[in-house]
Amino acid sequence: MKAMASSSFLLLLLLQCLSLIMAKKTYIVHMKHHQKPSIYPTHHDWYSANLQSLSSSSHSDSLLYAYTTAYNGFAASLDPSEVEALRRSDDVLGVYEDTVYTLHTTRTPEFLGLETQYGLWEGHNTQDLEQASHDIIIGVLDTGIWPESKSFDDTGMPEIPTRWRGECESGPDFSKSLCNKKLIGARSFSRGYHMASGGSYIKKDKETVSPRDRDGHGTHTASTAAGSHVANASLLGYASGTARGMAPQARVAAYKVCWSTGCFGSDILAGMDRAIQDGVDVLSLSLGGGSAPYYRDTIAIGAFAAMERGIFVSCSAGNSGPSRASLANVAPWIMTVGAGTLDRDFPAYVSLGNKKRFSGVSLYSGKGMGERSVGLVYNKGSNTSTSMCMPGSLDPAVVRGKVVICDRGINARVEKGAVVRDAGGVGMILANTVASGEELVADSHLLPAVAVGKTVGDEIREYVGSDPNPTAILSFGGTVLNVTPSPVVAAFSSRGPNLVTPQILKPDVIGPGVNILAGWSEAIGPSGLSQDARKTQFNIMSGTSMSCPHISGLAGLLKAAHPDWSPSAIKSALMTTAYTHDNTKSPLRDAAGGAFSTPWAHGAGHVNPQKALSPGLVYDASTADYMAFLCSLGYTSAQIQLIAKLPNAKCSRKFSDPGQLNYPSFSVVFGSKRVVRYTRTLTNVGAPGSAYEVAVTGPSSLVGITVKPTKLLFGKVGERKRYTVTFVSMKGADTSSVRSEFGSIVWSNEQHQVASPVAFAWTELES
Repeated sequence: MKAMASSSFLLLLLLQCLSLIMAKKTYIVHMKHHQKPSIYPTHHDWYSANLQSLSSSSHSDSLLYAYTTAYNGFAASLDPSEVEALRRSDDVLGVYEDTVYTLHTTRTPEFLGLETQYGLWEGHNTQDLEQASHDIIIGVLDTGIWPESKSFDDTGMPEIPTRWRGECESGPDFSKSLCNKKLIGARSFSRGYHMASGGSYIKKDKETVSPRDRDGHGTHTASTAAGSHVANASLLGYASGTARGMAPQARVAAYKVCWSTGCFGSDILAGMDRAIQDGVDVLSLSLGGGSAPYYRDTIAIGAFAAMERGIFVSCSAGNSGPSRASLANVAPWIMTVGAGTLDRDFPAYVSLGNKKRFSGVSLYSGKGMGERSVGLVYNKGSNTSTSMCMPGSLDPAVVRGKVVICDRGINARVEKGAVVRDAGGVGMILANTVASGEELVADSHLLPAVAVGKTVGDEIREYVGSDPNPTAILSFGGTVLNVTPSPVVAAFSSRGPNLVTPQILKPDVIGPGVNILAGWSEAIGPSGLSQDARKTQFNIMSGTSMSCPHISGLAGLLKAAHPDWSPSAIKSALMTTAYTHDNTKSPLRDAAGGAFSTPWAHGAGHVNPQKALSPGLVYDASTADYMAFLCSLGYTSAQIQLIAKLPNAKCSRKFSDPGQLNYPSFSVVFGSKRVVRYTRTLTNVGAPGSAYEVAVTGPSSLVGITVKPTKLLFGKVGERKRYTVTFVSMKGADTSSVRSEFGSIVWSNEQHQVASPVAFAWTELES
């Protein structure tokens, strides 16, 4: 009996401990940084003491991270009572639960007009500029790195810049010796992920803690930004040629912050904190989520600290398009990047039994179907999981030996093919629905599969419903270049308006983000599915995750060419020189509906690196300008401190309207106002004695636009000139049914066109 009582007591004690542990969650704690008592040698010591004082149950490893640069505070594992105790502390400004962010999943250099050999611009390939790009360090926060990839070969690279303070971490599957003069740093941050996976006391997670990339996403984005030249690169024969990043002479530093269950804010902030201290010049983050206020947005807070230190931050806009107001990473000190297509395609074909033949795309590389027709089925009924080919939804008796039509949506495109294969199907037609329109994204399927747009998909579905014995043959056409029209805005690319600050137009630009070839992890097959045993050194992927590192690499090149430019000047150069017409000289189109795109989809347009090198004029902004912007948002002093990290943050300067920020684009929200007036400042980075005249376009029947002055003369380089633009909603104009309109303001001379898109809205924007 005594033994049983003892066992019961121990069991009860164990259950209580487990309950306590499971109740803990990760929180980010914002401290009054400058109130650290002198008795504590470091802030880390102070934070630890605060945790130890909460309760006797506080573990010594409750402190996950002590941030020193990107944030004033720490991340810790806390139970509800500890959270409340901290919130009552005079030393604490705020306590916030950890946030989970998601990933936004070689033709490119030529498409962008970059020279193949050096990644610089035609006519500007000087030895000095090449040498300068060796000193640029691009930090990539993602799923880690596959260091053995040829994209990180350091042949011919000079010594690592002496200012570099980073390091290469070792791990069970990662040696320090794997870093080199190209891949100069590799770190991992997993404490937030571990706590969400059961904590450090219950080892449930199976992922090895190291910088190694076992997902592929991080290697793909890092090599897109700054991969070395690799000859004869391809994905199983597709897109063959020389692969290289946008800044092939630049250095790469990898920060693994994303794991199997996502990217946790505490880990992202730790990665940004470390990257800033290490000395990166550019931060590239192909991840994000939501539209929280800036003081609750981990990425926005870390990016502000980076901007203060002259670091350019590029982030993906998200893959939630074509839904309206679906953007992520909208802070004005961040470059928000949407996605467009290349002029390269991977055609595939569907030949039906009624003799009709339709075009689609595919990266299927296995044995084809030959010329033999097989049965075609479409399981459309009340259960949409079947029509979407969700796991376990297909009846083998119905699909065995046949080609299956699968509606696009919800589950991964390549997973649908695996579901068809596992049910005995021999092929798949992946047919778009309204949500994806005519957008075509190529995938490395596990069985013969062709993706088609909505119009073709509807015709094929109709054929199946009307023919008693429908059949199909799938065939594949390899790689085709010089496709028209291109670029086209990807349907998945997230759209404006900006719900956090409607007066700031987002996205900023679009870049190549559809069917992009780049380096890959050999730990996983090209489809990303666990059952895919194929191995490849390169993969083709689509997403704003792919467009973001293109701009990160280009920003690195601009930084090399103009080391004195601020992050906002680099952003301005990329935005004001972007183009808004495709290779048929038609306005950019939107793949979601086939109609013309708008600045809510493409921002200022598609980046044009050749023109960005010499933009003529730039819209520059300082930390003080961004502070005035924050002060115009109605945030409290504590909320501004969260972002700007200043003690007793006071608004000595404040814009009357957030849109007064010196931004390269305009978003005019009339709301209850008929007149909106903004002043902008342009800085001459071109030749002395440059003169510019303004040209304005807009919906003249709805809005009157006046710019004063209409001419600007810059006597010397670096000179700044102001102009004021007044937007007037016309009296009597019926705007009740108008959701948005667009225009532009362009300053130009014989050498340069400095263009700004303008968006107009007549009501306050709502989600």
